[in-house]
Amino acid sequence: MVLRVRPVRVILLVVLILLTLGGGGAWLWWDRNQTPPLRVGTNVWPGYESLYLARELGFFEHRPIELLELRSASDVMQLFRSGSIEAAALTLDETLSILQDGFDLGVVAVMDLSRGGDVLLARPGITTLAQLRGRRIGVESSAVGAVLLDAALTAAQLNDDQVEIVPLSVDEHEWAYSQGRIDAVVTFEPVATRLQERGARRLFDSRQIPGRIVDVLVVRRDLLAGREKALTALVRGHFRALAYLNAQPGEAAPILSKRLGLAPEEVMQVYRGLHLPTLAENHRWLSGPEPLLQVTGKQMAEFMWQRRLLRRPVQLDRLAEPQFLPRVLQ
Repeated sequence: MVLRVRPVRVILLVVLILLTLGGGGAWLWWDRNQTPPLRVGTNVWPGYESLYLARELGFFEHRPIELLELRSASDVMQLFRSGSIEAAALTLDETLSILQDGFDLGVVAVMDLSRGGDVLLARPGITTLAQLRGRRIGVESSAVGAVLLDAALTAAQLNDDQVEIVPLSVDEHEWAYSQGRIDAVVTFEPVATRLQERGARRLFDSRQIPGRIVDVLVVRRDLLAGREKALTALVRGHFRALAYLNAQPGEAAPILSKRLGLAPEEVMQVYRGLHLPTLAENHRWLSGPEPLLQVTGKQMAEFMWQRRLLRRPVQLDRLAEPQFLPRVLQ
Protein backbone atom coordinates (compact mmCIF):
# COMPACT_ATOMS: atom_id res chain seq x y z
CA MET A 1 0.00 0.00 0.00
CA VAL A 2 1.37 3.41 -1.00
CA LEU A 3 0.68 6.22 1.44
CA ARG A 4 1.23 9.90 0.84
CA VAL A 5 4.53 11.10 2.30
CA ARG A 6 4.21 14.51 3.87
CA PRO A 7 7.19 16.87 4.17
CA VAL A 8 7.31 16.47 7.96
CA ARG A 9 10.95 15.36 8.07
CA VAL A 10 12.05 18.36 5.99
CA ILE A 11 10.22 20.68 8.36
CA LEU A 12 11.75 18.90 11.34
CA LEU A 13 15.25 19.23 9.84
CA VAL A 14 14.77 22.99 9.45
CA VAL A 15 13.55 23.23 13.05
CA LEU A 16 16.56 21.26 14.27
CA ILE A 17 18.96 23.56 12.41
CA LEU A 18 17.27 26.68 13.79
CA LEU A 19 17.30 25.33 17.31
CA THR A 20 20.92 24.25 17.05
CA LEU A 21 22.01 27.67 15.76
CA GLY A 22 19.89 29.47 18.34
CA GLY A 23 17.67 30.86 15.60
CA GLY A 24 14.00 30.63 14.77
CA GLY A 25 11.77 33.39 16.03
CA ALA A 26 12.39 34.19 19.66
CA TRP A 27 15.74 32.41 19.78
CA LEU A 28 17.28 35.00 17.46
CA TRP A 29 17.38 37.62 20.20
CA TRP A 30 18.57 35.37 23.00
CA ASP A 31 21.84 36.57 24.55
CA ARG A 32 23.80 33.58 25.83
CA ASN A 33 24.85 35.65 28.84
CA GLN A 34 21.20 35.84 29.86
CA THR A 35 19.04 33.10 31.33
CA PRO A 36 18.71 30.34 28.72
CA PRO A 37 15.19 29.67 27.39
CA LEU A 38 13.25 26.59 28.40
CA ARG A 39 12.10 24.98 25.14
CA VAL A 40 9.03 22.75 25.33
CA GLY A 41 7.85 20.48 22.52
CA THR A 42 4.29 19.24 21.99
CA ASN A 43 2.03 17.87 19.31
CA VAL A 44 -1.65 18.84 19.09
CA TRP A 45 -3.68 17.16 21.85
CA PRO A 46 -6.28 18.81 24.11
CA GLY A 47 -4.43 17.67 27.22
CA TYR A 48 -1.43 19.81 26.23
CA GLU A 49 -3.40 22.93 25.37
CA SER A 50 -3.17 24.25 28.92
CA LEU A 51 0.42 25.28 28.12
CA TYR A 52 -0.67 27.37 25.14
CA LEU A 53 -3.59 28.81 27.10
CA ALA A 54 -1.17 29.79 29.87
CA ARG A 55 1.05 31.54 27.33
CA GLU A 56 -1.94 33.37 25.83
CA LEU A 57 -3.04 34.55 29.29
CA GLY A 58 0.43 35.65 30.38
CA PHE A 59 0.78 33.02 33.11
CA PHE A 60 4.48 32.29 32.51
CA GLU A 61 5.56 35.26 34.65
CA HIS A 62 7.82 36.70 31.92
CA ARG A 63 10.14 33.71 32.16
CA PRO A 64 11.98 32.67 28.96
CA ILE A 65 9.69 29.81 27.90
CA GLU A 66 9.31 28.79 24.26
CA LEU A 67 6.56 26.39 23.15
CA LEU A 68 7.23 24.44 19.97
CA GLU A 69 4.31 22.64 18.33
CA LEU A 70 5.18 19.76 16.00
CA ARG A 71 3.04 17.54 13.79
CA SER A 72 3.55 14.30 15.71
CA ALA A 73 4.84 12.90 18.97
CA SER A 74 7.62 11.18 17.00
CA ASP A 75 8.96 14.58 16.00
CA VAL A 76 8.75 15.82 19.60
CA MET A 77 10.66 12.75 20.75
CA GLN A 78 13.37 13.28 18.15
CA LEU A 79 13.99 16.86 19.28
CA PHE A 80 13.93 15.74 22.93
CA ARG A 81 16.47 12.99 22.33
CA SER A 82 18.76 15.35 20.40
CA GLY A 83 18.77 17.92 23.21
CA SER A 84 17.16 20.59 21.03
CA ILE A 85 14.39 20.95 23.60
CA GLU A 86 14.60 20.53 27.36
CA ALA A 87 10.98 19.55 28.06
CA ALA A 88 8.27 17.66 26.23
CA ALA A 89 4.61 16.74 26.58
CA LEU A 90 4.42 13.01 25.90
CA THR A 91 2.43 9.93 26.77
CA LEU A 92 3.85 7.76 29.51
CA ASP A 93 4.80 5.01 27.07
CA GLU A 94 6.69 7.50 24.88
CA THR A 95 8.53 8.66 27.99
CA LEU A 96 9.51 5.08 28.84
CA SER A 97 10.78 4.45 25.33
CA ILE A 98 13.23 7.35 25.78
CA LEU A 99 14.06 6.41 29.38
CA GLN A 100 15.27 2.97 28.27
CA ASP A 101 18.13 4.63 26.35
CA GLY A 102 19.71 5.99 29.50
CA PHE A 103 18.34 9.55 29.54
CA ASP A 104 17.88 11.10 32.99
CA LEU A 105 14.20 12.04 32.80
CA GLY A 106 11.87 13.56 35.35
CA VAL A 107 8.09 13.85 35.09
CA VAL A 108 7.17 17.23 36.56
CA ALA A 109 3.40 17.05 35.97
CA VAL A 110 0.73 14.53 35.02
CA MET A 111 -1.26 16.49 32.47
CA ASP A 112 -4.21 14.24 31.68
CA LEU A 113 -5.72 10.79 31.79
CA SER A 114 -7.61 9.76 28.69
CA ARG A 115 -11.24 8.87 29.39
CA GLY A 116 -12.67 8.75 25.90
CA GLY A 117 -10.19 11.03 24.15
CA ASP A 118 -8.49 8.04 22.49
CA VAL A 119 -10.85 6.07 20.26
CA LEU A 120 -11.31 3.32 17.71
CA LEU A 121 -13.48 4.67 14.89
CA ALA A 122 -14.90 2.74 11.95
CA ARG A 123 -16.76 3.45 8.74
CA PRO A 124 -20.57 3.74 8.98
CA GLY A 125 -21.15 0.20 7.68
CA ILE A 126 -19.14 -1.30 10.57
CA THR A 127 -21.32 -1.28 13.67
CA THR A 128 -19.69 -3.86 15.96
CA LEU A 129 -16.15 -4.75 16.98
CA ALA A 130 -16.63 -8.28 15.64
CA GLN A 131 -17.05 -6.81 12.14
CA LEU A 132 -13.42 -5.68 12.22
CA ARG A 133 -12.33 -9.21 11.25
CA GLY A 134 -10.32 -8.94 8.04
CA ARG A 135 -10.55 -5.14 8.00
CA ARG A 136 -7.77 -2.57 7.61
CA ILE A 137 -7.14 -0.67 10.86
CA GLY A 138 -4.91 2.41 10.90
CA VAL A 139 -2.87 2.89 14.07
CA GLU A 140 0.25 4.69 15.23
CA SER A 141 3.27 2.56 16.08
CA SER A 142 3.15 3.41 19.78
CA ALA A 143 2.17 1.72 22.99
CA VAL A 144 -0.93 3.94 23.30
CA GLY A 145 -2.17 2.71 19.93
CA ALA A 146 -1.27 -0.84 20.90
CA VAL A 147 -3.01 -0.55 24.30
CA LEU A 148 -6.29 0.64 22.81
CA LEU A 149 -6.24 -1.74 19.85
CA ASP A 150 -5.31 -4.72 22.04
CA ALA A 151 -8.21 -3.98 24.38
CA ALA A 152 -10.65 -3.52 21.49
CA LEU A 153 -9.60 -6.76 19.80
CA THR A 154 -9.79 -8.62 23.10
CA ALA A 155 -13.35 -7.34 23.57
CA ALA A 156 -14.16 -8.56 20.05
CA GLN A 157 -12.46 -11.94 20.69
CA LEU A 158 -10.09 -11.24 17.79
CA ASN A 159 -6.30 -11.31 17.58
CA ASP A 160 -3.78 -9.33 15.54
CA ASP A 161 -3.56 -11.79 12.65
CA GLN A 162 -7.32 -11.56 12.07
CA VAL A 163 -7.12 -7.88 11.08
CA GLU A 164 -4.82 -5.91 8.77
CA ILE A 165 -2.76 -3.36 10.70
CA VAL A 166 -1.89 -0.22 8.70
CA PRO A 167 0.83 1.89 10.42
CA LEU A 168 -0.07 5.59 10.21
CA SER A 169 1.12 8.70 12.00
CA VAL A 170 -1.66 10.88 13.38
CA ASP A 171 -1.24 13.51 10.65
CA GLU A 172 -2.18 10.81 8.12
CA HIS A 173 -5.37 9.57 9.84
CA GLU A 174 -7.85 11.94 8.22
CA TRP A 175 -6.27 11.60 4.79
CA ALA A 176 -6.19 7.78 4.90
CA TYR A 177 -9.84 7.68 6.02
CA SER A 178 -11.02 10.13 3.35
CA GLN A 179 -9.12 8.23 0.63
CA GLY A 180 -10.61 4.88 1.63
CA ARG A 181 -7.24 3.40 2.58
CA ILE A 182 -8.50 2.14 5.94
CA ASP A 183 -11.76 0.76 7.34
CA ALA A 184 -11.11 1.81 10.93
CA VAL A 185 -8.56 3.86 12.85
CA VAL A 186 -7.20 4.17 16.36
CA THR A 187 -6.90 7.93 16.83
CA PHE A 188 -7.43 10.73 19.33
CA GLU A 189 -8.79 14.26 19.70
CA PRO A 190 -9.18 16.60 17.89
CA VAL A 191 -8.88 14.24 14.89
CA ALA A 192 -11.57 11.96 16.34
CA THR A 193 -14.21 14.72 16.38
CA ARG A 194 -13.44 15.73 12.81
CA LEU A 195 -13.69 12.11 11.60
CA GLN A 196 -16.98 11.61 13.42
CA GLU A 197 -18.30 14.69 11.64
CA ARG A 198 -17.56 12.77 8.42
CA GLY A 199 -19.64 9.85 9.60
CA ALA A 200 -17.11 7.64 11.42
CA ARG A 201 -18.62 5.54 14.22
CA ARG A 202 -17.13 5.19 17.69
CA LEU A 203 -16.73 1.48 18.49
CA PHE A 204 -14.34 1.62 21.46
CA ASP A 205 -12.59 4.27 23.52
CA SER A 206 -10.36 4.82 26.53
CA ARG A 207 -13.29 4.99 28.94
CA GLN A 208 -13.26 1.21 28.74
CA ILE A 209 -9.62 1.01 29.90
CA PRO A 210 -9.48 3.70 32.65
CA GLY A 211 -6.08 4.78 33.92
CA ARG A 212 -4.07 3.13 31.16
CA ILE A 213 -3.41 6.15 28.89
CA VAL A 214 -1.56 8.94 30.72
CA ASP A 215 0.04 12.14 29.39
CA VAL A 216 2.91 13.79 31.24
CA LEU A 217 5.20 16.82 31.13
CA VAL A 218 8.74 15.45 31.22
CA VAL A 219 12.15 17.11 31.36
CA ARG A 220 15.76 16.12 30.78
CA ARG A 221 17.55 16.75 34.06
CA ASP A 222 20.92 17.05 32.30
CA LEU A 223 19.68 20.13 30.40
CA LEU A 224 17.96 22.01 33.22
CA ALA A 225 20.87 24.09 34.53
CA GLY A 226 19.79 27.73 34.63
CA ARG A 227 16.23 26.87 33.64
CA GLU A 228 14.79 25.87 37.01
CA LYS A 229 12.82 29.10 37.57
CA ALA A 230 11.37 28.91 34.07
CA LEU A 231 10.31 25.32 34.68
CA THR A 232 8.65 26.28 37.95
CA ALA A 233 6.75 29.02 36.09
CA LEU A 234 5.79 26.59 33.32
CA VAL A 235 4.31 24.07 35.75
CA ARG A 236 2.53 26.76 37.76
CA GLY A 237 1.21 28.26 34.52
CA HIS A 238 -0.23 24.88 33.52
CA PHE A 239 -2.25 24.65 36.73
CA ARG A 240 -3.34 28.29 36.55
CA ALA A 241 -4.58 27.64 33.00
CA LEU A 242 -6.55 24.60 34.20
CA ALA A 243 -8.15 26.72 36.90
CA TYR A 244 -9.08 29.33 34.28
CA LEU A 245 -10.51 26.63 31.98
CA ASN A 246 -12.68 25.30 34.79
CA ALA A 247 -13.81 28.71 36.03
CA GLN A 248 -14.33 30.42 32.66
CA PRO A 249 -14.90 27.80 29.97
CA GLY A 250 -16.78 30.29 27.81
CA GLU A 251 -13.72 32.56 27.67
CA ALA A 252 -11.20 29.73 27.23
CA ALA A 253 -13.04 27.83 24.46
CA PRO A 254 -12.54 30.43 21.68
CA ILE A 255 -8.82 30.59 22.46
CA LEU A 256 -8.46 26.81 22.37
CA SER A 257 -10.67 26.34 19.31
CA LYS A 258 -8.25 28.13 16.99
CA ARG A 259 -5.41 25.73 17.76
CA LEU A 260 -7.52 22.56 17.91
CA GLY A 261 -9.29 23.30 14.63
CA LEU A 262 -12.70 22.92 16.23
CA ALA A 263 -15.69 25.19 16.70
CA PRO A 264 -15.76 26.83 20.17
CA GLU A 265 -18.89 24.85 21.10
CA GLU A 266 -17.06 21.59 20.33
CA VAL A 267 -14.07 22.32 22.54
CA MET A 268 -15.61 21.59 25.93
CA GLN A 269 -17.23 18.45 24.51
CA VAL A 270 -13.74 17.21 23.62
CA TYR A 271 -12.54 17.80 27.18
CA ARG A 272 -15.21 15.47 28.48
CA GLY A 273 -12.98 12.69 27.16
CA LEU A 274 -10.13 13.72 29.47
CA HIS A 275 -9.49 13.89 33.18
CA LEU A 276 -7.15 16.78 33.96
CA PRO A 277 -5.50 16.04 37.33
CA THR A 278 -5.54 18.92 39.79
CA LEU A 279 -2.51 20.20 41.68
CA ALA A 280 -3.52 18.11 44.69
CA GLU A 281 -3.85 15.01 42.52
CA ASN A 282 -0.43 15.69 41.00
CA HIS A 283 1.15 15.69 44.44
CA ARG A 284 -0.29 12.20 44.92
CA TRP A 285 0.94 11.11 41.48
CA LEU A 286 4.50 12.36 41.99
CA SER A 287 5.18 12.37 45.75
CA GLY A 288 5.74 9.76 48.45
CA PRO A 289 7.89 6.64 48.79
CA GLU A 290 6.11 4.92 45.88
CA PRO A 291 4.36 7.57 43.76
CA LEU A 292 1.32 6.58 41.73
CA LEU A 293 3.32 7.43 38.61
CA GLN A 294 5.85 4.74 39.50
CA VAL A 295 3.11 2.14 39.99
CA THR A 296 1.42 3.06 36.70
CA GLY A 297 4.79 3.19 34.95
CA LYS A 298 5.61 -0.35 36.05
CA GLN A 299 2.33 -1.61 34.61
CA MET A 300 2.96 0.20 31.31
CA ALA A 301 6.56 -1.04 31.14
CA GLU A 302 5.39 -4.62 31.63
CA PHE A 303 2.86 -4.25 28.81
CA MET A 304 5.46 -2.69 26.52
CA TRP A 305 7.97 -5.45 27.31
CA GLN A 306 5.43 -8.14 26.49
CA ARG A 307 4.62 -6.40 23.19
CA ARG A 308 8.33 -5.88 22.40
CA LEU A 309 7.89 -2.12 22.51
CA LEU A 310 10.82 -1.90 24.95
CA ARG A 311 14.26 -3.31 24.15
CA ARG A 312 15.57 -3.22 27.72
CA PRO A 313 14.21 -2.80 31.26
CA VAL A 314 13.66 0.71 32.61
CA GLN A 315 14.43 2.17 36.03
CA LEU A 316 11.45 4.08 37.39
CA ASP A 317 12.58 5.04 40.89
CA ARG A 318 13.67 8.56 39.80
CA LEU A 319 11.01 9.23 37.17
CA ALA A 320 8.64 11.22 39.42
CA GLU A 321 9.97 14.74 40.04
CA PRO A 322 7.65 16.67 42.42
CA GLN A 323 9.96 19.56 43.34
CA PHE A 324 8.54 21.88 40.66
CA LEU A 325 4.93 21.47 41.77
CA PRO A 326 3.65 24.57 43.60
CA ARG A 327 2.24 24.00 47.06
CA VAL A 328 -0.75 26.19 46.33
CA LEU A 329 -1.90 28.33 43.42
CA GLN A 330 -1.76 32.07 43.94
